[in-house]
Amino acid sequence: MNRTVTIEVKQLDRVVIRFAGDSGDGMQLTGDRFTAETASFGNDLSTLPNFPAEIRAPAGTLPGVSSFQLHFADHDILTPGDAPDVLIAMNPAALKANLRDVPRGATLIVDTADFTARNLKRIGYDENPLETGELEAYHVVPLNLTGMTVESVKEFGLSRKDASRAKNMYALGLVSWLFQRPVESTITFLKTKFAGKPDIRDANIAAFRAGYNFGETAEEFSVRYEVKPASMDTGTYRNISGNLALAYGLVAGAQRSGLPLVLGAYPITPASDVLHELSKLKRFNVTTIQAEDEIAGVGAALGASFGGALGVTTSSGPGISLKSETIGLGVMLELPLVICDIQRAGPSTGMPTKTEQADLLQVMFGRNGEAPLPVLAARSPADCFAIAVEAARIAVTYRTPVIVLSDGYLANGSEPWQIPVIEDLPTIDPDFTLEPNATNDKGEPAYLPYLRDPETLARAWAIPGTAGLDHRIGGLEKEDKTGNISYDPANHDLMIRTRQAKVDGIARSIEPLEVDDPDGAAKVLVLGWGSTYGPIGAGVRRVRKVGGKVAQAHLRYLNPFPPNLGDVLGRYEKVLVPEMNLGQLAMLLRAKYLVDVVSYAQVRGMPLGAAELAEVIGNLVEETEGIDDDARHLGEAAAALKHGEALVDSNGHLTTELKTRGTR
Repeated sequence: MNRTVTIEVKQLDRVVIRFAGDSGDGMQLTGDRFTAETASFGNDLSTLPNFPAEIRAPAGTLPGVSSFQLHFADHDILTPGDAPDVLIAMNPAALKANLRDVPRGATLIVDTADFTARNLKRIGYDENPLETGELEAYHVVPLNLTGMTVESVKEFGLSRKDASRAKNMYALGLVSWLFQRPVESTITFLKTKFAGKPDIRDANIAAFRAGYNFGETAEEFSVRYEVKPASMDTGTYRNISGNLALAYGLVAGAQRSGLPLVLGAYPITPASDVLHELSKLKRFNVTTIQAEDEIAGVGAALGASFGGALGVTTSSGPGISLKSETIGLGVMLELPLVICDIQRAGPSTGMPTKTEQADLLQVMFGRNGEAPLPVLAARSPADCFAIAVEAARIAVTYRTPVIVLSDGYLANGSEPWQIPVIEDLPTIDPDFTLEPNATNDKGEPAYLPYLRDPETLARAWAIPGTAGLDHRIGGLEKEDKTGNISYDPANHDLMIRTRQAKVDGIARSIEPLEVDDPDGAAKVLVLGWGSTYGPIGAGVRRVRKVGGKVAQAHLRYLNPFPPNLGDVLGRYEKVLVPEMNLGQLAMLLRAKYLVDVVSYAQVRGMPLGAAELAEVIGNLVEETEGIDDDARHLGEAAAALKHGEALVDSNGHLTTELKTRGTR
């Protein structure tokens, strides 16, 4: 039967899509492939994978739901989106677990195959929500995706179980049609991934094409959507996750230093991918050691630094706890060492696959004695590359361990990354000592390992075995210059203060904090660090869209702080600090600058939402302006923005639509 419905193409500026199903349904793979298609099309994008900690969580249960959210647009975007415009739910549990996030009017594409009485009861449904009217506020497209998939691949002779596994590719094909995504890259990917299993390869490709063709011929869809490519600076781009960017940045830092890179690491979520990626890069003089535990991993990395390499170790909060004594040893030895903390929800084992930024106080102070070291934080997946290069520069130049903070959101999320020209990256000089740098009391040439550069206070660094530069180092307090063991109180005080001064002096080599304050009239500054960059930026945009004046700044250097931070804080009446912890940066700012910052703290294992931040920011702006509670509307209006459209009238009052609709 020929289709008679005319297909309308509707132009959108951005869309948020979420794929959800059991952890074994391939939702992460589906999301990755749709992201790759979208990246090749040229949209700006941001992703949020979300999955259980268990490798194979119980099928059909709420805790076992895995999802992948993608926000793509024809302009610059900052977050993976607060709420999906389209939810693809592969079973009842996926629908129920995600429905609370879906705004009214959104599209629900639901696989009906598992909507049996038993499965519904298992997750708390007494009746089928597809039949009760519970979903009448949404555009629901119920489809037996599993049955249609099995039918589309029956020629390959697979069992029903194996055939149904291709339903994620059927769903991907359908959504690729709906949003006019290029499909060649997915077909090429499937040919490569299943090259050794021809039946599985051909079945997945057939399911993908069948899903795409179904969209073309089915009566359920009379509209396709178009999101045009984003305008970007000229250059070569690729989609990149935070962990992959971090791995590449570490290699680039080592290359610009002329040093071999040695990674000593123990696998731990969500840091393991850095180990996996670096293990593939041996051709760049990279050695990876999968150690038996966290302590062995950092010990191997520090030993490599002693031997003249760039030592690196990766972990998350629990592993950083175990590494703390050896990190303190690195502070005492004054050797370059890069420690990457990919933060996750804690304490203890916590929630391994959920994000948090609650390790700030741990990495600042979680060592015995006075053991200062630099702390840097990436602000986006792509920024993980730049922050890794900068960490290598500081570690090598100043002879110190450096901690890099990322988190699960950045590690697993992805965005377009403009591939840099390697020659444009800074050259990092290890400045090895190659000959004696002093004379002894007999007038003979000698090597003093703790003789310092007068500007950086970095100690001399000689590769063991260099003729005439014999020396010893260890964990006991060092005598100034000679490095001999010393228990002298005055020397101990000198060495403690010198190591602190060295770290403090790094501030002279970093750029002043930049403030985004378009007209200079803002009274409120929103200050963030790490992965809150995107949500804060999106929230600030919303507030400005409805007429609020607000400034934004973001810290990438947390120890030492940028040299002008105190001056910046002093320029604003209110400073709001949103964090995914209970206010750790706020505590540090209050202590150092005596500024009563306003802390907005959430620890839910998920990134902060742009709408919630917009409401908080808008309310603070109006409070600062002296507007009373009854007249306030800025925060609510900013939170309720839908795709950048302000729902206020020309007088700045809320429209009826907003009052009815709320802030979903």
